[in-house]
Amino acid sequence: MMASGHAALRAVSKLGAAASLLALAACGTPPVQTGTNDPQEQVNRERHEFNKRFDTALVKPVSQGYGRVVPGPVRTGVNNFADNLDLPGDALNGVFQGRPVAALENTARFVVNSTIGVLGIFDPASSMGLRGKPTDFGETLYTWGVGEGQYVEHPFFGPSTERDTYGAIVDYATNPVRLLVPSPERSIGTVAEGGSKLGDRYEYSDTIDSVLYESADSYAQTRLLYLQNRRYALGGGGEASGDDFIDPYADAGGAAPADFIDPYEDSNAQ
Repeated sequence: MMASGHAALRAVSKLGAAASLLALAACGTPPVQTGTNDPQEQVNRERHEFNKRFDTALVKPVSQGYGRVVPGPVRTGVNNFADNLDLPGDALNGVFQGRPVAALENTARFVVNSTIGVLGIFDPASSMGLRGKPTDFGETLYTWGVGEGQYVEHPFFGPSTERDTYGAIVDYATNPVRLLVPSPERSIGTVAEGGSKLGDRYEYSDTIDSVLYESADSYAQTRLLYLQNRRYALGGGGEASGDDFIDPYADAGGAAPADFIDPYEDSNAQ
C-alpha cells in the first residue's frame, strides 16, 4: 500500500508539472515555422554519422534477421501491442490539447483492443471505426503556442526539434501505462516497442536505405524530410506540402499521414 501511494503521488506530481508547462505556454498561438533553424549543424552532422554507423552495424542487420525469422502476422501483432500501449498517453494529450473527442476515441480504442483484441495484439477497434488519433506532448506544446526551436539530431533517437525533445521527455515521464504497470511487467512494453521498430526498419528497408545511403547528403535529406513531415502532421504549414514523405527517424506524433513511418521514433515519446 505504501509503495502504491508513493507511485500515485509521483504520478500526480509529474502530471502537475506537465500542466504547469502548458499554463506557461497558454498565452501564445501556434506558430507557423518556415526555413531551417540549425545553428548546431556541425554537431548534428557528427551525430547523424554516428546514427548511420549504428544503423549499419546493428539496427539494419538485426532488423533483417527479425523480418526473415518472425512471420508477418506475428510482427503485426507486436506492432499492434506496442501501438496499444501508446493510446493512454494519446488520450491524455488529447485532454491537454482541449480535444475531448480525440481523447475519448483513443480511450475507447484502448479499451476495445485491450479486451476483445487480447491486450492489443489484434485490432478489432479499427473495424469498429475507432482508428485513434495519434499525438504526443510535442503537439500539445505546439497547440499551446510553443515554438519549434532549433533542429537537433540525437544519438540513437535521430532528428527532432527542441520542442519535440521536451515533449518526448514529458511523454515518457507521464505515460499512464509506464506509471501504473509494475516491474517487471513494464519491461514487456519496452521489448514490444523495440520489436515494432525493428519490424518497421525491415518493412521499409529500401526507402530508408535510399535516404541514408544513396543520398548525396543524407543529413540534409533526413533533416528536410523530418521537418516537412512534422510540420505537415501538425498542420503548421511552413515548408510542408501535401506529399507523403518517409522519414527514417521522424517523430510520428500528431495527425501524420497514414503511411508516415518512423522506425526510430522516440518511445515517449508517448
